[in-house]
Amino acid sequence: MVAERVELAESLWSRFWGLMGRKKLAPGHALYLRSASSVHTAFMRFPIDIIFLEKDGRVRKVVPALEPFRVALDFGSSGVLELIADTAAQAQVTAGDKLTFSEGD
Repeated sequence: MVAERVELAESLWSRFWGLMGRKKLAPGHALYLRSASSVHTAFMRFPIDIIFLEKDGRVRKVVPALEPFRVALDFGSSGVLELIADTAAQAQVTAGDKLTFSEGD
């Protein structure tokens, strides 16, 4: 499991705002940006792992520990999962893996 709780950001504004302004991301939490192929970490306070995904959930690219005030892109991806830094490595997520989302309680 990569994250227990995933927040969905699908509007233009929620994708732009993302994790900016937050002091931290809780352990086991993630933010999924639907219809995104790039992210920025402007005005963020902590590094994050970025997982670029295809529509079917296949991992296209993993960017570990992206520091604040940086940009990551993967043109062709259809979504981005943002996680606490080192989460992708701990879960051993690599390009080609397939992630699935399920509705929780």
